[in-house]
Amino acid sequence: MENSNRRSGGASGSSDRPRRNSGSSKNSNRNSSRPNSRPNSRPDSRNSNPNRSERSDRPRSERPARDGEFKARRPRIEGKDGEFKPRRPRPEGKDGEKRSFSRSNNAAFKPRGARRGDRSLDNRRKDDRRPINRDFSKDPIIPEGITGEELDKVTRGDLLTLSAENAKIVSQHLACVNAYADSEPELAHEHAQAAVRHAGRVAVVRETAGYAAYRVGKYEIAIKDLKAAFRINGDVSIWPVLADCERGLGKPRKALELAGAPEAKKLQKEQAIELRIVAAGARRDLGEFEAAVVTLQTNDLNTENDSWAVRLRYAYADALDAAGRKDEARKWFAKCAAIDVDEVTDASERS
Repeated sequence: MENSNRRSGGASGSSDRPRRNSGSSKNSNRNSSRPNSRPNSRPDSRNSNPNRSERSDRPRSERPARDGEFKARRPRIEGKDGEFKPRRPRPEGKDGEKRSFSRSNNAAFKPRGARRGDRSLDNRRKDDRRPINRDFSKDPIIPEGITGEELDKVTRGDLLTLSAENAKIVSQHLACVNAYADSEPELAHEHAQAAVRHAGRVAVVRETAGYAAYRVGKYEIAIKDLKAAFRINGDVSIWPVLADCERGLGKPRKALELAGAPEAKKLQKEQAIELRIVAAGARRDLGEFEAAVVTLQTNDLNTENDSWAVRLRYAYADALDAAGRKDEARKWFAKCAAIDVDEVTDASERS
Protein backbone atom coordinates (compact mmCIF):
# COMPACT_ATOMS: atom_id res chain seq x y z
CA MET A 1 0.00 0.00 0.00
CA GLU A 2 2.84 2.36 0.78
CA ASN A 3 4.53 2.01 -2.57
CA SER A 4 1.32 2.41 -4.49
CA ASN A 5 0.50 5.60 -2.60
CA ARG A 6 3.95 6.94 -3.20
CA ARG A 7 3.62 6.43 -6.94
CA SER A 8 0.13 7.87 -7.16
CA GLY A 9 1.41 11.42 -6.89
CA GLY A 10 -0.84 12.43 -4.03
CA ALA A 11 0.44 14.77 -1.39
CA SER A 12 0.43 12.29 1.42
CA GLY A 13 1.79 9.42 -0.59
CA SER A 14 4.58 11.25 -2.47
CA SER A 15 6.56 12.63 0.44
CA ASP A 16 9.61 10.71 -0.66
CA ARG A 17 9.24 11.57 -4.36
CA PRO A 18 11.45 14.42 -5.63
CA ARG A 19 10.01 17.59 -7.04
CA ARG A 20 11.22 18.68 -10.43
CA ASN A 21 11.80 22.23 -10.37
CA SER A 22 64.58 25.72 -41.54
CA GLY A 23 67.81 26.13 -39.72
CA SER A 24 68.55 29.55 -38.28
CA SER A 25 71.09 32.09 -39.49
CA LYS A 26 72.97 31.72 -36.19
CA ASN A 27 73.72 28.09 -36.87
CA SER A 28 74.74 28.74 -40.45
CA ASN A 29 77.25 31.43 -39.37
CA ARG A 30 78.66 29.13 -36.71
CA ASN A 31 79.15 26.30 -39.18
CA SER A 32 80.73 28.56 -41.77
CA SER A 33 83.42 29.64 -39.29
CA ARG A 34 84.61 26.07 -38.72
CA PRO A 35 87.71 24.92 -40.72
CA ASN A 36 87.31 22.40 -43.47
CA SER A 37 89.71 19.99 -41.82
CA ARG A 38 91.18 19.32 -38.40
CA PRO A 39 94.89 18.93 -37.50
CA ASN A 40 96.32 15.44 -37.74
CA SER A 41 93.23 14.19 -39.51
CA ARG A 42 93.18 11.95 -42.50
CA PRO A 43 92.27 13.49 -45.85
CA ASP A 44 88.74 12.89 -46.89
CA SER A 45 88.90 10.34 -49.65
CA ARG A 46 85.35 11.11 -50.61
CA ASN A 47 86.12 14.75 -51.39
CA SER A 48 89.31 13.79 -53.22
CA ASN A 49 87.48 11.53 -55.62
CA PRO A 50 86.70 13.58 -58.76
CA ASN A 51 84.24 11.04 -60.04
CA ARG A 52 81.99 11.40 -57.02
CA SER A 53 79.28 14.02 -57.01
CA GLU A 54 79.08 16.45 -54.12
CA ARG A 55 75.87 15.00 -52.74
CA SER A 56 74.19 11.68 -53.03
CA ASP A 57 70.51 11.51 -53.71
CA ARG A 58 70.14 8.75 -51.15
CA PRO A 59 70.62 8.85 -47.41
CA ARG A 60 73.93 7.52 -46.14
CA SER A 61 72.24 4.65 -44.41
CA GLU A 62 70.83 3.43 -47.72
CA ARG A 63 74.09 3.67 -49.68
CA PRO A 64 76.10 0.43 -49.86
CA ALA A 65 79.56 0.52 -48.32
CA ARG A 66 82.59 0.71 -50.65
CA ASP A 67 85.66 -1.46 -50.30
CA GLY A 68 87.65 -0.48 -47.22
CA GLU A 69 85.00 1.87 -45.92
CA PHE A 70 83.70 1.30 -42.41
CA LYS A 71 79.97 0.84 -42.11
CA ALA A 72 78.49 0.85 -38.61
CA ARG A 73 76.56 -2.19 -37.51
CA ARG A 74 73.40 -2.12 -35.52
CA PRO A 75 74.17 -1.96 -31.77
CA ARG A 76 73.87 -5.08 -29.71
CA ILE A 77 71.01 -5.38 -27.29
CA GLU A 78 72.22 -5.43 -23.73
CA GLY A 79 70.30 -6.55 -20.70
CA LYS A 80 70.90 -5.84 -17.04
CA ASP A 81 74.49 -5.26 -15.85
CA GLY A 82 75.63 -4.97 -19.46
CA GLU A 83 75.24 -8.61 -20.25
CA PHE A 84 74.58 -9.59 -23.84
CA LYS A 85 70.95 -10.19 -24.65
CA PRO A 86 70.30 -12.21 -27.79
CA ARG A 87 67.81 -10.92 -30.23
CA ARG A 88 64.37 -12.38 -30.27
CA PRO A 89 64.23 -15.14 -32.91
CA ARG A 90 61.75 -14.89 -35.69
CA PRO A 91 58.73 -17.13 -35.34
CA GLU A 92 58.43 -20.11 -37.61
CA GLY A 93 55.39 -20.95 -39.67
CA LYS A 94 53.84 -24.33 -40.17
CA ASP A 95 56.24 -25.11 -43.04
CA GLY A 96 59.28 -24.17 -40.92
CA GLU A 97 60.16 -20.95 -42.76
CA LYS A 98 60.86 -17.79 -40.83
CA ARG A 99 58.18 -15.21 -40.54
CA SER A 100 58.54 -11.48 -39.97
CA PHE A 101 57.26 -9.61 -36.98
CA SER A 102 54.52 -7.87 -38.92
CA ARG A 103 51.54 -6.51 -37.02
CA SER A 104 49.28 -8.65 -39.12
CA ASN A 105 50.82 -11.77 -37.48
CA ASN A 106 49.96 -10.52 -34.01
CA ALA A 107 46.85 -12.23 -32.69
CA ALA A 108 46.01 -9.18 -30.59
CA PHE A 109 46.25 -6.82 -33.52
CA LYS A 110 43.02 -5.75 -35.13
CA PRO A 111 42.68 -3.75 -38.32
CA ARG A 112 41.44 -0.22 -38.00
CA GLY A 113 38.02 -1.09 -39.28
CA ALA A 114 37.59 -3.72 -36.59
CA ARG A 115 38.82 -1.41 -33.83
CA ARG A 116 36.71 1.59 -34.63
CA GLY A 117 33.83 0.01 -36.40
CA ASP A 118 32.73 0.33 -39.97
CA ARG A 119 32.52 4.08 -40.67
CA SER A 120 31.34 3.71 -44.28
CA LEU A 121 28.39 5.78 -45.35
CA ASP A 122 26.21 2.70 -45.61
CA ASN A 123 26.74 1.79 -41.96
CA ARG A 124 26.85 5.14 -40.21
CA ARG A 125 23.18 5.03 -39.48
CA LYS A 126 23.70 1.84 -37.55
CA ASP A 127 26.27 3.46 -35.25
CA ASP A 128 24.82 4.34 -31.84
CA ARG A 129 26.89 7.52 -31.75
CA ARG A 130 25.05 8.95 -34.71
CA PRO A 131 21.44 10.05 -34.85
CA ILE A 132 19.04 7.49 -36.23
CA ASN A 133 16.32 8.45 -38.65
CA ARG A 134 12.96 8.01 -37.01
CA ASP A 135 9.46 7.57 -38.30
CA PHE A 136 8.03 11.04 -37.84
CA SER A 137 4.58 9.78 -38.75
CA LYS A 138 4.32 8.73 -35.10
CA ASP A 139 4.46 12.33 -33.96
CA PRO A 140 1.28 13.56 -32.28
CA ILE A 141 -0.59 16.39 -33.93
CA ILE A 142 0.42 19.84 -32.78
CA PRO A 143 -2.76 21.79 -31.98
CA GLU A 144 -3.45 25.13 -33.55
CA GLY A 145 -2.23 28.05 -31.54
CA ILE A 146 0.97 26.35 -30.35
CA THR A 147 3.81 28.25 -32.06
CA GLY A 148 6.78 27.36 -29.86
CA GLU A 149 7.18 30.95 -28.77
CA GLU A 150 5.65 29.89 -25.47
CA LEU A 151 9.04 28.53 -24.40
CA ASP A 152 11.42 30.65 -22.39
CA LYS A 153 14.37 32.33 -24.09
CA VAL A 154 16.93 29.95 -22.61
CA THR A 155 15.18 26.90 -24.00
CA ARG A 156 14.69 28.49 -27.42
CA GLY A 157 18.38 29.46 -27.40
CA ASP A 158 19.35 25.83 -26.86
CA LEU A 159 17.53 24.94 -30.07
CA LEU A 160 19.56 27.31 -32.25
CA THR A 161 21.91 24.45 -33.18
CA LEU A 162 19.06 22.98 -35.23
CA SER A 163 17.85 24.10 -38.62
CA ALA A 164 15.15 26.73 -38.52
CA GLU A 165 12.46 24.34 -39.69
CA ASN A 166 13.42 21.61 -37.28
CA ALA A 167 13.81 24.04 -34.39
CA LYS A 168 10.26 25.24 -34.91
CA ILE A 169 8.86 21.70 -34.82
CA VAL A 170 10.84 20.80 -31.72
CA SER A 171 9.83 23.97 -29.91
CA GLN A 172 6.18 23.29 -30.66
CA HIS A 173 6.42 19.77 -29.24
CA LEU A 174 8.18 21.06 -26.13
CA ALA A 175 5.50 23.70 -25.68
CA CYS A 176 2.90 20.93 -25.85
CA VAL A 177 4.77 19.03 -23.15
CA ASN A 178 4.45 22.01 -20.83
CA ALA A 179 0.82 22.53 -21.75
CA TYR A 180 -0.26 18.93 -21.11
CA ALA A 181 2.11 18.04 -18.25
CA ASP A 182 -0.58 18.18 -15.57
CA SER A 183 -3.83 17.64 -17.43
CA GLU A 184 -2.77 14.92 -19.91
CA PRO A 185 0.66 13.55 -18.90
CA GLU A 186 0.49 10.66 -21.37
CA LEU A 187 -0.01 13.07 -24.28
CA ALA A 188 2.79 15.23 -22.91
CA HIS A 189 5.02 12.16 -22.93
CA GLU A 190 4.17 11.49 -26.59
CA HIS A 191 5.09 15.05 -27.56
CA ALA A 192 8.35 14.74 -25.61
CA GLN A 193 9.31 11.57 -27.45
CA ALA A 194 8.48 13.29 -30.75
CA ALA A 195 10.89 16.06 -29.82
CA VAL A 196 13.55 13.42 -29.12
CA ARG A 197 13.05 11.92 -32.57
CA HIS A 198 13.73 15.32 -34.12
CA ALA A 199 16.53 16.54 -31.80
CA GLY A 200 17.86 13.69 -29.69
CA ARG A 201 21.25 15.36 -29.18
CA VAL A 202 19.95 18.52 -27.55
CA ALA A 203 20.20 18.39 -23.78
CA VAL A 204 17.03 20.31 -22.99
CA VAL A 205 15.03 17.97 -25.22
CA ARG A 206 16.31 14.82 -23.53
CA GLU A 207 15.85 16.31 -20.09
CA THR A 208 12.28 17.37 -20.81
CA ALA A 209 11.53 13.93 -22.21
CA GLY A 210 13.01 12.31 -19.13
CA TYR A 211 10.77 14.27 -16.76
CA ALA A 212 7.73 13.59 -18.94
CA ALA A 213 8.39 9.84 -18.84
CA TYR A 214 8.93 10.01 -15.08
CA ARG A 215 5.55 11.60 -14.52
CA VAL A 216 3.76 8.69 -16.23
CA GLY A 217 5.83 6.02 -14.50
CA LYS A 218 7.91 4.96 -17.51
CA TYR A 219 11.08 4.84 -15.51
CA GLU A 220 13.32 2.99 -17.97
CA ILE A 221 12.68 5.60 -20.66
CA ALA A 222 13.14 8.35 -18.09
CA ILE A 223 16.52 6.98 -17.01
CA LYS A 224 17.63 6.69 -20.64
CA ASP A 225 16.70 10.28 -21.48
CA LEU A 226 17.98 11.80 -18.23
CA LYS A 227 21.33 10.04 -18.53
CA ALA A 228 21.60 11.24 -22.14
CA ALA A 229 21.00 14.81 -21.00
CA PHE A 230 23.63 14.42 -18.28
CA ARG A 231 26.20 13.15 -20.81
CA ILE A 232 25.56 16.19 -22.98
CA ASN A 233 25.57 19.01 -20.45
CA GLY A 234 26.75 17.47 -17.15
CA ASP A 235 23.87 19.00 -15.21
CA VAL A 236 23.51 17.09 -11.92
CA SER A 237 20.13 18.59 -11.01
CA ILE A 238 18.49 15.48 -12.50
CA TRP A 239 20.07 13.29 -9.81
CA PRO A 240 17.10 13.10 -7.39
CA VAL A 241 14.67 12.10 -10.14
CA LEU A 242 17.20 9.64 -11.54
CA ALA A 243 17.50 8.00 -8.13
CA ASP A 244 13.74 7.83 -7.69
CA CYS A 245 13.41 6.18 -11.09
CA GLU A 246 15.64 3.41 -9.78
CA ARG A 247 13.27 3.06 -6.85
CA GLY A 248 10.37 2.87 -9.24
CA LEU A 249 12.08 -0.06 -10.97
CA GLY A 250 12.42 -1.84 -7.64
CA LYS A 251 16.12 -1.06 -7.21
CA PRO A 252 16.40 0.84 -3.90
CA ARG A 253 20.06 -0.06 -3.45
CA LYS A 254 20.84 1.47 -6.83
CA ALA A 255 19.06 4.60 -5.65
CA LEU A 256 21.24 4.66 -2.53
CA GLU A 257 24.34 4.32 -4.73
CA LEU A 258 23.28 7.40 -6.67
CA ALA A 259 22.63 9.24 -3.41
CA GLY A 260 26.22 8.53 -2.34
CA ALA A 261 27.80 9.30 -5.73
CA PRO A 262 30.24 12.24 -6.12
CA GLU A 263 27.69 14.05 -8.29
CA ALA A 264 25.38 14.32 -5.28
CA LYS A 265 27.86 16.65 -3.57
CA LYS A 266 27.48 19.14 -6.42
CA LEU A 267 23.74 19.62 -5.92
CA GLN A 268 22.23 22.88 -4.81
CA LYS A 269 20.38 22.97 -1.52
CA GLU A 270 16.91 22.21 -2.84
CA GLN A 271 18.05 19.29 -4.99
CA ALA A 272 20.17 17.96 -2.11
CA ILE A 273 17.07 17.93 0.14
CA GLU A 274 15.08 16.13 -2.53
CA LEU A 275 17.81 13.50 -2.89
CA ARG A 276 17.83 13.03 0.88
CA ILE A 277 14.09 12.40 0.79
CA VAL A 278 14.54 9.85 -2.00
CA ALA A 279 17.30 8.10 -0.04
CA ALA A 280 15.02 7.88 2.99
CA GLY A 281 12.32 6.36 0.80
CA ALA A 282 14.84 3.79 -0.48
CA ARG A 283 15.60 2.83 3.12
CA ARG A 284 11.91 2.29 3.74
CA ASP A 285 11.69 0.15 0.60
CA LEU A 286 14.36 -2.07 2.17
CA GLY A 287 12.45 -2.22 5.45
CA GLU A 288 15.04 -0.07 7.24
CA PHE A 289 12.58 2.33 8.85
CA GLU A 290 14.86 3.66 11.59
CA ALA A 291 17.59 4.27 9.00
CA ALA A 292 15.05 6.28 7.01
CA VAL A 293 14.41 8.48 10.07
CA VAL A 294 18.15 8.99 10.62
CA THR A 295 18.59 9.93 6.95
CA LEU A 296 16.19 12.83 7.40
CA GLN A 297 17.52 14.04 10.75
CA THR A 298 19.24 17.29 9.81
CA ASN A 299 19.38 20.86 11.05
CA ASP A 300 17.45 21.83 7.93
CA LEU A 301 14.30 20.62 9.71
CA ASN A 302 14.29 23.94 11.58
CA THR A 303 14.07 25.91 8.32
CA GLU A 304 10.68 27.49 7.72
CA ASN A 305 10.86 29.96 4.84
CA ASP A 306 12.43 27.91 2.05
CA SER A 307 10.25 26.18 -0.50
CA TRP A 308 11.57 22.73 0.39
CA ALA A 309 10.92 23.06 4.12
CA VAL A 310 7.35 21.71 3.92
CA ARG A 311 8.40 18.61 2.02
CA LEU A 312 11.29 17.87 4.36
CA ARG A 313 9.16 18.14 7.49
CA TYR A 314 6.39 16.07 5.97
CA ALA A 315 8.83 13.34 4.86
CA TYR A 316 10.36 13.27 8.34
CA ALA A 317 6.98 12.99 10.04
CA ASP A 318 5.93 10.28 7.61
CA ALA A 319 9.14 8.33 8.30
CA LEU A 320 8.50 8.56 12.05
CA ASP A 321 5.00 7.25 11.56
CA ALA A 322 6.26 4.33 9.45
CA ALA A 323 8.79 3.50 12.19
CA GLY A 324 5.99 3.29 14.76
CA ARG A 325 6.90 6.50 16.59
CA LYS A 326 3.38 7.88 16.45
CA ASP A 327 3.66 10.68 19.03
CA GLU A 328 6.76 12.14 17.43
CA ALA A 329 5.11 11.80 14.04
CA ARG A 330 2.05 13.83 15.09
CA LYS A 331 4.33 16.51 16.53
CA TRP A 332 6.16 16.90 13.24
CA PHE A 333 2.99 16.75 11.20
CA ALA A 334 1.80 19.74 13.25
CA LYS A 335 5.08 21.56 12.58
CA CYS A 336 4.66 20.85 8.89
CA ALA A 337 1.07 22.14 8.88
CA ALA A 338 2.24 25.37 10.56
CA ILE A 339 4.29 26.35 7.51
CA ASP A 340 2.10 24.70 4.87
CA VAL A 341 -0.01 27.77 4.20
CA ASP A 342 -1.01 26.54 0.75
CA GLU A 343 -2.05 23.17 2.15
CA VAL A 344 -0.12 21.16 -0.40
CA THR A 345 0.04 18.27 2.07
CA ASP A 346 -2.41 16.61 4.43
CA ALA A 347 -0.22 17.36 7.46
CA SER A 348 -3.04 19.13 9.27
CA GLU A 349 -5.19 16.00 9.08
CA ARG A 350 -2.44 13.74 10.38
CA SER A 351 -1.27 15.97 13.24
